[in-house]
Amino acid sequence: MIVPVRCFTCGKVLADKYYEFKKRVEAGEDPAKVLDDLGVERYCCRRTLLSHVELIDQVMVYRVY
Repeated sequence: MIVPVRCFTCGKVLADKYYEFKKRVEAGEDPAKVLDDLGVERYCCRRTLLSHVELIDQVMVYRVY
């Protein structure tokens, strides 16, 4: 739901790379090349960034005051 701070498998910090990755992929770049440029080499970290879905906006509708 929120940006993954660390890889769920190995614990490497990924939060600092997520928004750059998202911006470049939405601009039309190849996700594999973007991950290579950002230095994300482990397949567990690549999976974490590739499979993340932003759901926080949908969940915020149901927040309790």
